[in-house]
Amino acid sequence: MEFGQYLGFLAFLTIATIGFWLMMFLVSFVMYWVGGATVELVKERKAEKRLREQKA
Repeated sequence: MEFGQYLGFLAFLTIATIGFWLMMFLVSFVMYWVGGATVELVKERKAEKRLREQKA
């Protein structure tokens, strides 16, 4: 393996690793976002149901 190939291999590993961790960060962020939106939706529905029960 020549020095140029070695540098290319290191560049590939660096880019692949950065891409992997970026993907992990984005996936976790999206899961956090979806989870928070779901919790808020459930809270809104419970409050709406409680309000309807109080009026009836």
